[in-house]
Amino acid sequence: MDLTRGEVAEKAASRARQTRRTSKRRRAGRTNAVRLALMAVPVAFFAVFFAYPVAAIVGRGLQADGVWRFGRVGDVLSRPDILDVLWFTTWQALASTALTLLIALPGAYVFARFDFPGRQLLRAVVTVPFVLPTVVVGTAFLALLGRGGPLDEVWGVRLDTTVWAILLAHVFFNYAVVVRTVGGLWAQLDPRQEEAARVLGVGRLMAWWRVTLPALAPAVAAAALMVFLFTFTSFGVVQILGGPAYSTLEVEIYRQTAQLLDLPTAAVLTLVQFAAVGGVLAVHAWTVRRREGALKLVDPALTARRPRGAGQWALLGGVLGTVLLLVLLPLGVLVERSLDGPGGYGFGFYRALGSVDASGGTFLVPPLEAVWNSLRYALVATAVALVVGGLAAAALTRRAGRLVRGFDALLMLPLGVSAVTVGFGFLITLDKPPLDLRASWILVPLAQALVGVPFVVRTMLPVLRAVDGRLREAAAVLGASPLRVWREVDLPLVRRALLVAAGFAFAVSLGEFGATVFIARPDRPTLPVAVARLLGRPGELNYGQAMALSTVLMVVCAVSLLALERIRTDRSGEF
Repeated sequence: MDLTRGEVAEKAASRARQTRRTSKRRRAGRTNAVRLALMAVPVAFFAVFFAYPVAAIVGRGLQADGVWRFGRVGDVLSRPDILDVLWFTTWQALASTALTLLIALPGAYVFARFDFPGRQLLRAVVTVPFVLPTVVVGTAFLALLGRGGPLDEVWGVRLDTTVWAILLAHVFFNYAVVVRTVGGLWAQLDPRQEEAARVLGVGRLMAWWRVTLPALAPAVAAAALMVFLFTFTSFGVVQILGGPAYSTLEVEIYRQTAQLLDLPTAAVLTLVQFAAVGGVLAVHAWTVRRREGALKLVDPALTARRPRGAGQWALLGGVLGTVLLLVLLPLGVLVERSLDGPGGYGFGFYRALGSVDASGGTFLVPPLEAVWNSLRYALVATAVALVVGGLAAAALTRRAGRLVRGFDALLMLPLGVSAVTVGFGFLITLDKPPLDLRASWILVPLAQALVGVPFVVRTMLPVLRAVDGRLREAAAVLGASPLRVWREVDLPLVRRALLVAAGFAFAVSLGEFGATVFIARPDRPTLPVAVARLLGRPGELNYGQAMALSTVLMVVCAVSLLALERIRTDRSGEF
């Protein structure tokens, strides 16, 4: 039967639509297959080195003679002292997060948009507190805010054993989280979008509120999430500065485990902490998903300029003053105490670091060897975190179903679970073939990478999701495979975020203490472990060596981060 011209055209159009649908289904199938392949490594890593050890510890606490005792959960949570701990843990974390955002967001803007002498050096300096052992920072703030400190001598005011000391120390720790996470995206936002709004008659503040802030929302939410998790699980700061009147869940877990030997109560508190963190992550994933969208990203070198006008110079001066008082002053206390020896100021404590005899039997090797150990562990941990976190971020780039969204939340759980639990879990689970790693040096960087992976994911994911999806679709239409699309489209745009993520992972690995203290071998201590051992022994020499080793840790971190800043700046013209 002969067909009319219109029928022929309709059949051709139908075949074309069918071809497009088939091609789209094939591309979707390839994308899902690649997504599952990318998720395989992160899932396996977290299952073996996080879920299994934590589950083993909790299981031992809730089991008696092979029988599960879930009634212990109700018994523990009905105790008034535990309820007080839960309430204080929650509200101080919220207050710390709000105060950190309030103080650090102006710093994120200044470092992202202003070009001034010493900017790279200051960016490295503000990250140093993030890697310091909490016991060292607690001691420094105790000297600043307690008896005989500057506030006590000048105004007769003491803030030790108060909530304000805890909050200020938390801001000190987490200032860099906001500056680097939010500032990393802020530096790549095209300022012409906000300028266009102002040309249309919108005021500066309103233009920022309606144009820039919504674009920054994913990065701000990511930074707030990380700050909340770190303060929610705060341990050393609260224990030293809070005194017996204040206790977080992390402090209580340690007390129940190490001092009272009450493993069932510690297991219940670990589950509570786990559930609370999981709930926070679920809310975060839902809210961020509603705000994310394609952004126009530009070369950061094109957005930074010298301050203009009195207002911008005043903002720059305020940020520099904040960095001076909040960051440099506590660090200066550590340096001063490392030089203040029995015979006056000098380098006696530093020279003692090169001798085993000077440690009084605290170490099997000279304490200075901890520098090399920490650098080697941190480099390996950073490589592992970049591989695992990079694969996870690539898998999460496109929005998907509940399974993938749940995977996104699970990646953050190591930041919210007790490091004490993870450390003990490593010792009791990774002791049999084929995973008998207790005698292997690789166990330390694996534990450190657990904390570094969430930083890699949270730093890279907002930038990856901000890439215009039409670029990927165009590459796919031209026949590029998903792997080539990632290499040719995504990677050039997110290389800067990758370097920022590497800096975070390296810094976190250098300063990780909670889990490392349980698994580091006596002949291969890390810098934080060595500092803690020296602080735990009486004597002026041990204390001075601890301050000297802390200063070495600060210098190593600052030099490493400054080198990263140089590399990032030198390569910024490539994308």
